[in-house]
This record gives sequence, C-alpha cells and structure tokens, in this order.
Amino acid sequence: MSDDPLLEVRGLAMHFPLNASLTRRLRKLPVDVLRAVDGVDLQVAKGEALGLVGESGCGKSTLGRCIVGLYEPTEGQVLVEGHALPAKRTAADRRRVQMIFQDPYSSLNPRMTVHQALAELLRVHKLVPRAGIDARCRELLDLVGLPPSALDAYPRQFSGGQRQRISIARALALEPEILIADEPVSALDVSVQATVLNLLADLRRRLGLTMLFVAHNMAVVRHVCDRVAVMYLGRIVETAPSDQLFSDARHPYTQALLRAVPRLAPGHATVRDAVVGDPPSPVNLPPGCRFNPRCPRAEEICRELDPPLEFHGVHGAACHFAWNDPRREH
Repeated sequence: MSDDPLLEVRGLAMHFPLNASLTRRLRKLPVDVLRAVDGVDLQVAKGEALGLVGESGCGKSTLGRCIVGLYEPTEGQVLVEGHALPAKRTAADRRRVQMIFQDPYSSLNPRMTVHQALAELLRVHKLVPRAGIDARCRELLDLVGLPPSALDAYPRQFSGGQRQRISIARALALEPEILIADEPVSALDVSVQATVLNLLADLRRRLGLTMLFVAHNMAVVRHVCDRVAVMYLGRIVETAPSDQLFSDARHPYTQALLRAVPRLAPGHATVRDAVVGDPPSPVNLPPGCRFNPRCPRAEEICRELDPPLEFHGVHGAACHFAWNDPRREH
C-alpha cells in the first residue's frame, strides 16, 4: 500500500436548497439549506481501505455519491492522483471510480439478464473487442464466485447475497481503481454478510483496489478497513488507523459509537452507552461544536467555538479536549 493519496477530497460540501422554488415565486422567503456534507477533507492512499462511519443521516452516502460523480458538489474538489475531476466527467474519469450500492435489487435493471447488463457496459466503454465480451462476462462472474449459468438469469431469480455479487461484478467490469462501497452488506441477511465482506477483502488484495467503505456498523469496519474516518452532521470529527481508533478513540462521539457495539461479555452493551438523543437538524446547526448538545463533557467553549480537526501524528480529532482532557476514558 502506497502512502501517496490516490483519492483526495478537498473542502467538499453538498448543500441541498429546500424551498428555492417557493422563494423564486414569492421573492421574499430565505432559502433554507440542508448541509448534508459541509467541508470534508479526506485522503485515501493507493491500495488502502478507508472506513467512513457515523449515524444514519450524517452525510456518508452523500459524500460517496459526490466522489463517484452522481452529485455535483456545492463546493470543493475530488482529485484522483492529483487530477481534479470536473463536474462533467469524461468516460475515463467515470471508469476510475465506481460504486456498489446498498440495495442490490434496486440498483439492477429487472428487465435485463446479467449478461445483458455486463455486456452493455463493456460495449459502451469499449473495454474488450466484441468477440471477447462473452468471455469477459464469464470471467467477471467467476471473479465474484458465481457460475456461468447465472448470465442468462434475471435479478429476481437471485438471493440478496447473489445480487450484491452481481453488483460487484458490474462495478468491476469497468476496471476501476477506486471502489465506493455504500453500506454493501446492510441490506443482506446476517448469514451472508460475512461472505460478501470476505469477497470484497479478497478482491481488494487480488486487484489492488482502493476502497472507501461506507458503513454504520463499527464491527464490520474494523474487520475490513485499514483506517477509519468518523462523520457527524456533514463533518469528519475523527480519523485514525483502525487499531488506534478502536483502542484510543479521542472524540466523545466516536467513544459512544464504540460503546454501542454489541459484545458477548455481559454488562458491556447497554442502551445507556449509546449516543444520547437525536442529532440536530442539518438545516439548523447548533453554534460551536456540532456535537455539543449531545456531548456529556461539553463546556462553554464547545457552545461557542467549532473545533478544527487537529492531528497528533496520524490521529486527528475535532474536539477541544481530545488531547488534553484528564477525564478522557481509556
């Protein structure tokens, strides 16, 4: 794994206007803005798997869609090998970054067989000669552990785990360098989640893929990722190598997420250990630190100043007391 960033996100923001059409008609209402992603900086090294975690609604999936080009960011840049990807991406730029979606069924065309879906991609992007399309389709299915007979079947004929394997094959058909995996196992039965995770880990090793793994399950992220970035209300609040973050989390939000991970030992996983309360609205963000209304150790400075993401070595945290709080739990 290289230390040089293959994927870099600089100051990325994605704001959704809520009542812009009504404002245009009446010409007096202010435009309310939902700040789904609000100034994110990320770097992912070549061959690295970065986990992006946080509660539902924190902006993880929106960030992934901005990176892959499905949304045009309000601000900021997405760079691959130092090259800023434009709003209107070329076919070559689109091929470099591909996405696996959370729901494998809705992401597949129900009227197309597996062969038709894969062959269409290969033809449009001219990745193999026409005579080699059938062989490449069989090769892609073999890569994800499905038999050649699956090529003639429709999505409805497969289980959830098999559909996700087809989605992975479709993403790999374009030979991407970067794979955005958006909650790739959360819609699957627990019994098949491990097989899909192991498949992704194996493909990453075999193909040298760089991966941004979006999830809310901290245990899954620890199993798959080299490094973790924790997101809260559109911002990155902590980032560190996986082992370091799980053993020495510095942000109170990260600590609460880790305490909420179920454990077999009695007395370790309780409702009281989870994050208290609901997150504030991304339309009406609190002043100061965004986590202060839910933070058990918030003080006056937290309600006045928004802390930057401050790094000590490779470990970064956006908390006024991350590096100098004697009350911090070990």
